[in-house]
Amino acid sequence: MPEHGGRIARAALQYGIAASDWMDLSTGINPRGYPVPTIPAAAWQRLPEDEDDLAAVACAHYGVRDRAHLLPIAGTQAAIQALPRVLGGETPLRIAVAGLTYNEYAHAWRRSGHAVSEHAGADLLMAAAQADVVVVCQPNNPTGYAFPTAGLLRMRDTLAAHQGWLLIDEAYRDADPSAGVIAALEQSGWQHVIVLRSVGKFFGLAGARVGFALAEAAVVEKLRGELGPWPIAGPARYVAMRALRDTSWQEAARAFLDGMSGRLDLVLGRTLSVEPQGTQLFRWFEHARAEALYEHLARAAILIRKFTAPATGSLPSLRIGLPADDTQLARLARALESFR
Repeated sequence: MPEHGGRIARAALQYGIAASDWMDLSTGINPRGYPVPTIPAAAWQRLPEDEDDLAAVACAHYGVRDRAHLLPIAGTQAAIQALPRVLGGETPLRIAVAGLTYNEYAHAWRRSGHAVSEHAGADLLMAAAQADVVVVCQPNNPTGYAFPTAGLLRMRDTLAAHQGWLLIDEAYRDADPSAGVIAALEQSGWQHVIVLRSVGKFFGLAGARVGFALAEAAVVEKLRGELGPWPIAGPARYVAMRALRDTSWQEAARAFLDGMSGRLDLVLGRTLSVEPQGTQLFRWFEHARAEALYEHLARAAILIRKFTAPATGSLPSLRIGLPADDTQLARLARALESFR
């Protein structure tokens, strides 16, 4: 199985440090997630209903006019695993992904028997001429690289010319929604493109397993049939609707993320002499001693992510999520200073 962040229980066993003592900076999840409201008993006791307001609320949040283009799903991971079956047939497809990106994509397509090639992020535009499916994380996890919207539309048009597909994962886009591609697709059309969105990252509701697939209506219906009934539990639907409607909380969350990511950059620059990139939800940088730094922080009960596959050069890299407050930021700074 591909490696993921957030495995505090495993780290506690490995390093002999109680789980309660760890600071988890290994994910790109908002550390100040949406405050979960009291959930009505009916949400637990009744079967989930597709006819509730979740799809309509999501359409309003993302700026989608026609509900036929949007499908609520059990997190983007559900679509990642199902799309190789929805788009693929008996003939193996040629899939192009970034060399350093969310690792479930290559894993899911290879498991379904398709040929996966890996490219430097910017080279995916050229790969579209030969590929049947191009997968773009926008912005990319973990590097934060993002294509301009015009580049994505050119990629979609190149693929459409030979009946290919562009799959855009915008799981981290809610932190900066103005840069998303949905508004452009509402104008140019949804043919040959699929966009995935999530409430797990920006809203900090990863445990709810709520996401959305946006595509032309025929693909939405095929994906609906593949996933089956009740893909999202009733309590998760209830909380997601509240979060998507709460624009005041969203504005405050973006202000916090902007401020904390900027302060984290200052700490990383001062202690490690690096210039991080990434998103408002995580910072990423290459480092010659990445393995040693990872181990040093782990022994201080601070969990981050390490990547051995190089993104741009030959160096391994590290991704650090946001501390929840200045106390956690100061704890990280002390640990980094002692490494230096």
